[in-house]
Amino acid sequence: MKLWEKSEASIDQLFEKFTIGNDPLLDLKIARYDVIASKAHVNMLASIQLLTDDEQSRILDGLDHILEQIDLGEFQIEPGIEDCHSQIELQLTRDLGEAGKKIHSGRSRNDQVLVALKLYAKDQLEKVARKTKDLFEVLLYKSESNKEVLMPGYTHMQVAMPSSFGLWFGAYAESLIDDLVLIKAAHQIANKNPLGSAAGYGSSFPLDREMTTRELGFATLNYNSIYAQMTRGKTEKAAAIGIASLASTLAKFCMDVCLYSGQDYGVFTLDENFTTGSSIMPHKKNPDGFELVRAKCNLLQSLPIDLGMVLVNLPSGYHRDLQILKESFINGFESIMDCLDVLTIMTSGLQPKRDLIDRPVYDLLFTVEDINKAVMDGMPFRDAYKMIGRKVDSGKYKANKKLSHMHLGSIGNLANNKIKENFMNEWSYFKN
Repeated sequence: MKLWEKSEASIDQLFEKFTIGNDPLLDLKIARYDVIASKAHVNMLASIQLLTDDEQSRILDGLDHILEQIDLGEFQIEPGIEDCHSQIELQLTRDLGEAGKKIHSGRSRNDQVLVALKLYAKDQLEKVARKTKDLFEVLLYKSESNKEVLMPGYTHMQVAMPSSFGLWFGAYAESLIDDLVLIKAAHQIANKNPLGSAAGYGSSFPLDREMTTRELGFATLNYNSIYAQMTRGKTEKAAAIGIASLASTLAKFCMDVCLYSGQDYGVFTLDENFTTGSSIMPHKKNPDGFELVRAKCNLLQSLPIDLGMVLVNLPSGYHRDLQILKESFINGFESIMDCLDVLTIMTSGLQPKRDLIDRPVYDLLFTVEDINKAVMDGMPFRDAYKMIGRKVDSGKYKANKKLSHMHLGSIGNLANNKIKENFMNEWSYFKN
């Protein structure tokens, strides 16, 4: 069964397989959202007298039964059925007869698919935001508990200046704020009801689009019916941009951990529960989890480009090209949430090494501190810079590692207060 079928004429099986693609599997992810949208549509049709009270009640019961099947994992798209939308209407027609056929009045498969995808996107973006908050809280806790522990800072992969583990963890916590801003923006784009736009040109039925907007929990609706259809693809790409930004933060974090946990740096100790060994080298404790998150997140950073290449030369109106977006879109959400889950757990077990700065390799970290001390004692900065530089070049520089570095901790403490405040300001959008 296809929602567009008008006769018993069959189509070529190879062509059918090609056009349907993986939809029977992918649509299991969005079937519940199609049911939710269909229930709102049924209530709206009854309100404008296109369904009787009895038909409304029976169809809603039928949809609730299908929703129960979905939640129990018992809903299946039968062989020969194109997608979840066709399967749901087929089951209603089987169970209810003529009443089941009336559900499609006033809508096209275009807006039917679009509203389900927008509901799905909203739900998934909210889940991503919650998981981002979980990671943020771990990072901020790690920052606070290690704000006085010195850590070598690097630029150009070379020893630079003293830093602290508090500043390092806090940097990634603050990065998540900007990622959350983009996740929120994607949610706002998805949070507009397209139902009632039909195939992009509206309907002659007196549809109450405000009613379905309220019932489905959208903030507002897409008013222009043509633009409503143009949001197919735009919604997915906006979400992909948010996912890619978040993935960039996670990938960089994992790269730092992989680099700094090796014996050459020895900055971190990994929780052995999240490492793997070697089949021939008994000393190995490999950061496989961080490496896999890094790889998956590197792939996710190309997601906006992947989707954008499908959209780049499409005019307005619906085109079958848009079906291709679904697989990358759904897989992108699942991948970023898997990465957030495992990274939150692994980061909880990440332990900084104390007294790291005492190693001779880090003596040159303190040149700037010694310059600043000389400046505070009255020497011009350029003279102090040359003085310390000559000592370094001649090999006579001796680091004063007893200098006070408490300013690093105070900066971290002040920053963390503002970081938490700013994150919660963005999080309040999802919390409410």
